[in-house]
Amino acid sequence: MNVLVSIAEFLVNEILSVPAYLIGIITAVGLIALRKSVGQITGGALKAVLGFLLIGAGATLVSASLTPLGVMIQGALGAQGVVPTNEAIAGIAQEEFGAQVAWLMILGFVVAILLARFTPLRYVFLTGHHLLFMATLITVVMASAGMPTVVVVVLGAILLGILMVALPAFAQPWTRRITGDDSIAIGHFGTAGYIAAGTVGRLVDPKGRSRSTEDLKVPESLRFLRDSMVATALSMVLMYLVVAVVYLTRAGEATAFEAFEGGASDVGNYLMQSVTQGLQFGIAVAVILFGVRTILGELVPAFQGIAAKVVPGAIPALDAPIVFPYAQNAVLIGFLSSFAGGLIGLLVLGVWLGPVLGLALILPGLVPHFFTGGAAGVYGNATGGRRGAVAGGFVNGLLVTFLPALLLKVLGSFGSANTTFGDTDFGWFGILIGYSARTGVLPGIVLLAVIGLVLLGGAILMQRRVVDAGWDPSPARAAAGSGTTAAVADTDGAGGARETAGAARYPRVAPPVGAPTPPPPPAD
Repeated sequence: MNVLVSIAEFLVNEILSVPAYLIGIITAVGLIALRKSVGQITGGALKAVLGFLLIGAGATLVSASLTPLGVMIQGALGAQGVVPTNEAIAGIAQEEFGAQVAWLMILGFVVAILLARFTPLRYVFLTGHHLLFMATLITVVMASAGMPTVVVVVLGAILLGILMVALPAFAQPWTRRITGDDSIAIGHFGTAGYIAAGTVGRLVDPKGRSRSTEDLKVPESLRFLRDSMVATALSMVLMYLVVAVVYLTRAGEATAFEAFEGGASDVGNYLMQSVTQGLQFGIAVAVILFGVRTILGELVPAFQGIAAKVVPGAIPALDAPIVFPYAQNAVLIGFLSSFAGGLIGLLVLGVWLGPVLGLALILPGLVPHFFTGGAAGVYGNATGGRRGAVAGGFVNGLLVTFLPALLLKVLGSFGSANTTFGDTDFGWFGILIGYSARTGVLPGIVLLAVIGLVLLGGAILMQRRVVDAGWDPSPARAAAGSGTTAAVADTDGAGGARETAGAARYPRVAPPVGAPTPPPPPAD
């Protein structure tokens, strides 16, 4: 038994929880199915791995550049509370529930593949680290409610597998509005926030008059801001300097200087370190975007092999940054709006919901606000242009503040760990299964099974009646014709966007120069 546990833990911790290796394996399998040569298989798989490692490297740089800013914001606000960090809470839980999480994740992946093969939900969820996070959440919530281990693993794996194919289906109409076809889907457990952003985007711009964030016109003297890396870096430098000055005023030099690793020698050095961190943030975003372009070039074509051999019509469901290149200005707008929503949510928790419901203060975590808020900005821009990007990011910020606060109530002893899961799907799903599991073993099993069946049935209905029918979440934007959209061209194998049955009814959001070209959809 110990040998089996060790094998399972190795597969999860060293392979399946590392997105780069998982993506490399999937790419290799697809290329093998396409009967490519050994050199092509090796090169394609390695390039896919490198692409995801680039994304990971960019994410690490983002975290490093945002850490001092988080310290300064917390000091400037004078607030103490919980900072949602998926990696932190998952690491803490591994010590107690490592074996259960390992088995749940492996079985959940198998369930997801079977569902993709035998249901209309042809999505293959490839964001390995989020599988680990959701497997950890399900394990912690069900185990804390007193569920037997076998129930936690088996029923939890079924629920995980259902989420992996259901959530991409629910978000696909909005994802397709961004990419222009069904070649990729979103595979990230912030889906509720993205759907909310896309929905709010249409509400704030029902007639499609708000121009796209990518059509922002600037004076000739500010043309350098059209470069997304420059604009992002400059915006973060300004944000860093403002927060740094406020923190310095409130906390004093001795405390403020310690915000940076190694401290600052004087006020000038303190301010210049702020400038440097803002510039490094711009570099980090550029690395992420390059990694996305690299992985798209290898993974999606290789999926043709998997679609033909394993899961006919398979669509890869990928991490949130996969949509960043399609609207790079919207990423920054969504991040800033999401962070603003987090601050407003913190204020509401502090003066109202916290005292009334006994909820903890959820401090705005800059990393989750950047990744989920940035993606929410892209979704909001797709349906509501600039207004949608702002409103969508703001709504996402509120969700990733209130949901983690409510989730703490069902995490048992982990609710006092000063950290929690941050993205929207962890929140609503954890709350739902947490209170269901607390009704008792047998009633809990019944309720959890019902939840799973409802999600699966709803996703299948969504796929057949909405996704396959080509429903447009923002039809007015196609008719607006004010620069917010561009017609989808039929092109040859060399390049441009291609029409699919669902996407042919409306044009997609025009990507900026350098954005990855969506590949042809998988063959049925």
